[in-house]
Amino acid sequence: MMIDARLATEIVARTVEVMPFDVNVMDAHGVILASSDAARVGEIHAGAQLALARARAVEIDDAMAANLSGARPGINLPLSVRGKVCGVIGVTGEPDAVRGFGELLRVTAELILEREQLTVELRRNARHREEFVLQLLRRTAAAAELEAWAGRLGIDVRLAHAAIVCRLSGVDADPEAGVGQIEAMQSQLANEWPQLLSAKTSYRELVMFEAIDARAVRDGALATHAGKRLAALEGTLRKVATQPFALALGIALDGIDGFERSYQCALATLRVGAARTPQQAAYSYYDFVLPVLLSALSQGWQARQLRLPLTRLLARERRSGALLDTLKAWYANDGHPGATAQALGIHRNTLDYRLQQIRDATGLDLGAIDDRLWLYIALQTMAGCRDGDESRDGDADDRHPAS
Repeated sequence: MMIDARLATEIVARTVEVMPFDVNVMDAHGVILASSDAARVGEIHAGAQLALARARAVEIDDAMAANLSGARPGINLPLSVRGKVCGVIGVTGEPDAVRGFGELLRVTAELILEREQLTVELRRNARHREEFVLQLLRRTAAAAELEAWAGRLGIDVRLAHAAIVCRLSGVDADPEAGVGQIEAMQSQLANEWPQLLSAKTSYRELVMFEAIDARAVRDGALATHAGKRLAALEGTLRKVATQPFALALGIALDGIDGFERSYQCALATLRVGAARTPQQAAYSYYDFVLPVLLSALSQGWQARQLRLPLTRLLARERRSGALLDTLKAWYANDGHPGATAQALGIHRNTLDYRLQQIRDATGLDLGAIDDRLWLYIALQTMAGCRDGDESRDGDADDRHPAS
């Protein structure tokens, strides 16, 4: 590694606290980068050049100093990081007086340099891991290339990985605040969840991937495991959150293709979960399996046909919403009239009347399995459709379901 002025200044500041002598830090060419004697910064240090040439500590007494341009008595010690010399640290004074400080100086300086080297490597690795995640989502590289890249990063793509999407709200007016929030979250994750892959995909979206414990998969406890991990992750992010956010966890899949598919699943889970239970902040695919799977049917002419009975139902009751609420309650209570009426707080006769209105409006018979399934799927796809899709349902063709 290379020593720069910032690092050299930090080393000088740390070492002068423990000794009453001037300290100098030189680069690999013997140039003084920082010194407790500010006037010497930028000078060529002859003693440091000797220490670099000999690869060992050099003591300079008064006699040697007289023969070396700009030199002063003292001790100069090479600084090494992982076996490579990167500079010199020197202490000014009579060798007999400063000799006892030499090793302390060197060890202190090398600890600072080792820490900096590790920090640089961690940042570089984090950048590589983030770029890997972005490439997984963009799929601009071949699968074989991505698998090789994963191997270099120590990522086992044979393990199942689940995507987690974090979506910020309230930052559209201030994208910089969103970026700052996401970076703070990534920093917190680096400390508490170092195994997690993460990437900033926009000023309001952070995407993460976590390898799923194989024991949870084998034991059939994946839903429970995923829920616990999602709750723990939410707790970590809330430590630094200053903006509202929502989390969604996608299906756990193995293989290089599984990453992008899990990401798409997480997006669908977020959309479905927010539509169904907007008061929540965290959604797991395993809590919304059927509506998420059916959300693929929320677009196109097929979706409009599926939701056509509900479109007619909504048109009939206009603003009250009573019939739609009744239909949802009827499904939530497995079609049991007594439980449905109790959940709605209405009389059984009122429930029967509403169910008849639903039949008249939709043209479907809730007693027929096909019609019952049709309406149920329509409800699921309506909950998972994107904003504005319901308003286009009336564009479907005018064929009515059989009465």
